[in-house]
Amino acid sequence: MTKIYLMEEMALLDKKKIPFHVAIIMDGNRRWEKKQGLPLLSGHNYGADNLNRIVRAACELGIKVVTVYAFSTENRSRSKLEVSFLSSLFEKYMVEQRELLRKEGVRLDCIGAWKKMSPNIQKVVEETKEFTKNGKNIDLVIAVNYGGRDEIRRASIRMVEDVEKKILTKEQITEDLFSQYLDTSKWPDPDLLIRTGGEKRLSNFLLWQASYAEMILIDTLWPDFSEKHLFDAVLEFQKRNRRKGG
Repeated sequence: MTKIYLMEEMALLDKKKIPFHVAIIMDGNRRWEKKQGLPLLSGHNYGADNLNRIVRAACELGIKVVTVYAFSTENRSRSKLEVSFLSSLFEKYMVEQRELLRKEGVRLDCIGAWKKMSPNIQKVVEETKEFTKNGKNIDLVIAVNYGGRDEIRRASIRMVEDVEKKILTKEQITEDLFSQYLDTSKWPDPDLLIRTGGEKRLSNFLLWQASYAEMILIDTLWPDFSEKHLFDAVLEFQKRNRRKGG
């Protein structure tokens, strides 16, 4: 496969300081389509296509986990047309991209209340997770029907249930233990969080996990977010002094 980055570019990076986990709020699809004069909702298609390019670039940089905010619990309040379109696009992505994901060593997973979505979506998620489970190069984690507050609520319920079952006591509850009840328990917290589209808020994304993530907020709309933008974000990340409150 053709390399994305030149050797001269890669030499600018400290291989020991590559962020292990990068989270991305993919914002700006609707504004992008309007700016381009394209049909309603077409921006989401371009955004989905861009995801493949960015995951491939992340893998080449040595990033091991990419978590993307695809469909939030709040998105469900949008028009029925858009919600239906986004659901169909997600299902289509799972089916059409699974072969490419496996070929490129991408292991797919999902977080959020995706098991509350349609039976068809639940089925394709399970199938795609199974199909790509042996991917060793990078994990692509898609947050779908996801909200940070809802995730914390669901984790709290599971923990309370375990206390009631006497699996654990309230005295045993620590931050580390609570993290094990979150959707993201399989992965370390994100080191770097990127938001495209010019907004400057978390929008209910990874509220617990992003506590000490370095944030890079850029004006570029998601369909225009390129491999160069990702490279520059990693380069900026490496310049930060990550004290984590210490």
